[in-house]
Amino acid sequence: MRLSGRQISCVRGGRAVFSGLDFETASGEVLAVVGPNGSGKTSLLRLVAGLLVPAGGSIGLEGGETELTLPEQSHYLGHRDALKPALSVAENLSFWRDFLGGETGDVGPCLTAVGLGHATYLPAAYLSAGQRRRLSIARLLVVRRPVWLLDEPTSALDAAGQELCVGVMRDHLASGGIIVAATHAPLGIEARELRMGGGK
Repeated sequence: MRLSGRQISCVRGGRAVFSGLDFETASGEVLAVVGPNGSGKTSLLRLVAGLLVPAGGSIGLEGGETELTLPEQSHYLGHRDALKPALSVAENLSFWRDFLGGETGDVGPCLTAVGLGHATYLPAAYLSAGQRRRLSIARLLVVRRPVWLLDEPTSALDAAGQELCVGVMRDHLASGGIIVAATHAPLGIEARELRMGGGK
């Protein structure tokens, strides 16, 4: 499986964020998107996820499910954790499982995998920032998709949480998955870099 972009241009609010951008990554690989604030790291992830439309160029996935679009084969994990505070931890994850088209089933194993098994029935409003991030990471596990688009995936996580996140990423890569991660900090995992900035 291969994810690539050719001569991609992004315009937001009438301003050219970047243009003529090429990238490529394949199964089992991590592409770390790095660069200063405002260089277009998040915009690139949102383009791949289908949340923005490129002003030019093309993005495609070779070797995926031919009847599904790239966005339908991608998980986008943004800055915001997108949780409903009044719902329990399990209810939040069940909502995302259903919304993303996953199979109905027990979300408990996914919560245990991210260290939240003890908080299953706790309202999300009581979670710390790090726990909220762990719950967001559980969304990657509750519905399997080959392409992960991660925006600062280790933000708000302590050392144990970062180690857990790395383990989740390694498992995804070992199963043939692809990760594109926008980051300011080291991911803790081997990755090729795509450096943003300078208009390209």
